[in-house]
Amino acid sequence: MNPLANPTAQAVDNVLIYIFGVSLLLLLGITVATIYLVVKYRRSKYPEPTSDTHGNLWLEAVWTLLPTLIVLTMFWYGWTNYLGLREVPAGAFQVEATGRMWSWQFKYENGRTSNKLYVPVGKPIKVIINSTDVLHSFFIPAFRIKRDAVPGIETYVWFQSPETGSYDIFCSEYCGLGHADMITSTEVLSAEDFERWYAESTLATPEVPRGRKLLEKHGCLGCHSFDGSSSIATTFDVLKGTKRKIMSDGVEKEVEVDAEYLRRSIRAPGADLVEGFPPIMPAYGDAINEADLDEIINFLLNGEQKTSLDGNKLIEENGCLGCHSTDGSSSIGPGLKGLGGRTSEVKREGHELKLKVDAEYLRRAIRDPNHEVVEGYPAIMPSNDHLSDEEIDAMVEELLKK
Repeated sequence: MNPLANPTAQAVDNVLIYIFGVSLLLLLGITVATIYLVVKYRRSKYPEPTSDTHGNLWLEAVWTLLPTLIVLTMFWYGWTNYLGLREVPAGAFQVEATGRMWSWQFKYENGRTSNKLYVPVGKPIKVIINSTDVLHSFFIPAFRIKRDAVPGIETYVWFQSPETGSYDIFCSEYCGLGHADMITSTEVLSAEDFERWYAESTLATPEVPRGRKLLEKHGCLGCHSFDGSSSIATTFDVLKGTKRKIMSDGVEKEVEVDAEYLRRSIRAPGADLVEGFPPIMPAYGDAINEADLDEIINFLLNGEQKTSLDGNKLIEENGCLGCHSTDGSSSIGPGLKGLGGRTSEVKREGHELKLKVDAEYLRRAIRDPNHEVVEGYPAIMPSNDHLSDEEIDAMVEELLKK
């Protein structure tokens, strides 16, 4: 990266070059003068002192004022450039960085989170820094920015990248066992790539179920709704286990909506008429084969498929991989490989127990991690009160697959 186009790097580099340059000149001057005096006034030539001078006001003034002026210029140059590092340009893109043992999590204004810092190229970025546990330090060497992450205190840095690329992020303050592994990166993307990434979600959008497609194909959604709203036919909002009042062969009955009822209603809709709706549904007879009919019935009984949370992304973005490995290798916390069905030896309130790793155990471990501590590992995992029940369920489901 060209530091001349990198404003924060340029500010730091200019001060460093000035201080280093002045120090080098002083070193060379003092060294040359020392060598000259040692050679000129060596003992073999002047065995005894010959000068009776007791002071030189001009010389004393020079070596007092000159270093004072040099130090003051260093201070002034450093201070003005420091102010530039603290004055965030107008219109800066804002990201919140949270340090925790031992990972960074980044939260964006649209609610998206990630374990890497994704930013657009050429735009000023303001990073608001905080910590959930101990003292950390947010450090991006490529942009010459470093700031402590202090629990209970909000700090910030800003930078602007002139080029796309990947740049390391470190924690530069010792923060415990996993300090050396608290590494991530700044991913600088083009404006188009960043907009595409920023618009994505941790929600995984599944394909439209085949049962839904078949309902659309056969025109069922022209009369039936999915949102419970009133229409010319019954709603598909909730079907499984509900009761329906029907007229069957002139007799009023109450039946439970199950697979057999739905099969009969599709094949011969005039046989059982739902109270309050006209008998206008056409009979499909053999127009729908058995395989397609099973797909439709299965879809109707299981309800409308909802968008699911991506458990893998949640595990990654919440910093779990900072302490837990996925390949079975030893780490700060128990490995995630083969987690489902494993038996763990834990300590709970001073008592040693053996517990099977199942969904309920994992939910407890995420919500209140230090209530049951796995034998051989420190009680250092932070709680995850910020996660919703749905997010935890998605993470648990994914963990049991590993």
